[in-house]
Amino acid sequence: MLLPLALLIAGIALALFIWAVRSGQFDDMETPAVRILFDDEAPAPVPNGTKRSEGPSSQGQNGTKREGNSSSANDGSGIDKEGT
Repeated sequence: MLLPLALLIAGIALALFIWAVRSGQFDDMETPAVRILFDDEAPAPVPNGTKRSEGPSSQGQNGTKREGNSSSANDGSGIDKEGT
């Protein structure tokens, strides 16, 4: 039971490999490796009169802007620095 299943899976893998070679999947092995080194295009400018989104971290759940904690005793790490 296991031998025919293993042969079937190996045959499918071989067929997929042959298809990938014939369709050109392995033609350019250099460009993907160096693509990270190229600079991205500059982002499109924002039209006048529209506001840029400040991201999800600056807004509360209801869409209102959250006030930041300006206390130097609590930096958000959960450690109270005043008592040390």
